[in-house]
Amino acid sequence: MKKNTQCYFTTNNVKLIDYKDVDVLKKFLTPHARMIGGGRTGVCAKHQRQLASAIKRSRFMGLLPFVAK
Repeated sequence: MKKNTQCYFTTNNVKLIDYKDVDVLKKFLTPHARMIGGGRTGVCAKHQRQLASAIKRSRFMGLLPFVAK
């Protein structure tokens, strides 16, 4: 089921999703620190792939948690 919302990154003219921009990345995580799917967030497929890579990089660097209680 596709939502009619625009992609967050397309509307804000974000060319590259940076793994150091933790505030933006936290918008796409649940309270348990799990990634939210693209169908639910309204992010296009291209940016969803970039978002997933950025979240994984920031987790590996210690900027975001892998699991939150």
